[in-house]
Amino acid sequence: MFQIDKQSRVPIYEQLVESIERNILCGLMIGEDKILSVRELSGVLSINPNTIQKAYTSLETRGITYSVSGVGRFVSNNAVDILKSETYEQELLFKNTVSSLKLMGVTKDKLEKIISEIYKGEN
Repeated sequence: MFQIDKQSRVPIYEQLVESIERNILCGLMIGEDKILSVRELSGVLSINPNTIQKAYTSLETRGITYSVSGVGRFVSNNAVDILKSETYEQELLFKNTVSSLKLMGVTKDKLEKIISEIYKGEN
């Protein structure tokens, strides 16, 4: 359910956040679904509990999840809307960046090459 690559240069907590976000956007996790506790997920993934707590705190700060004391952590009912809103903001930022690069002389072919490298997992 969670995709973590311990050899990746991307911090594990960021990979966990992205994995949870992907599961929400794909409908694998929906509003009011209970999320594994820090201790449970730490055991399943063999990851330091502090790393998992950092990921969970990031999600909760953004309103994607919420906690009920003594009960657990859950996916927010509006998690999909929050994620889609953040995606829209990132798309606008990307468009502005591409426009600036175009003005600086970066060609469409160069941008397509960069994007292809990213999608292939190269840097």
